[in-house]
Amino acid sequence: MSKTLLYTWRMNEQNHIKIFTERDIGEQLRELGITPTQQRVQIAEILFARPQHLSADQILAVVNSNGPIASKATIYNTLGLFARKGLVREVIVDPNKVFYDSNTSEHHHFYNLDTGDLTDIVAQDVMITSLPELPGNTQPAGIDIIFRIRENDSE
Repeated sequence: MSKTLLYTWRMNEQNHIKIFTERDIGEQLRELGITPTQQRVQIAEILFARPQHLSADQILAVVNSNGPIASKATIYNTLGLFARKGLVREVIVDPNKVFYDSNTSEHHHFYNLDTGDLTDIVAQDVMITSLPELPGNTQPAGIDIIFRIRENDSE
């Protein structure tokens, strides 16, 4: 892979996409207080190559096919760190299936139970008219809606 390949990075809620070289990814990680190790930069390159939803196992497979072997713990720890820093969104479709979404803008998802595909839904396409009463001393921090769908039976 060329060192000058460009990667997209969703940086803010206004959906502005900034383009960074591989070297710039390390600088961006540093700005967020993340030490840019070789494996963290490699994971960031994979995640931010385009807007996508990847599982930790998918990322592990790509990382380990392109260079030094990374442990599953390293992948999970890095993804957790990236999520805490707001670089990715964790989308928990069921207790055993988590996707890491490189699109951090406000949006929702369709999750196809038959194919395992996760697809973005523009937030404005889902209307929420009211919220239930919140527990005392709390405020909303965000709403994530996942519509679980199945393929139509062709019989």
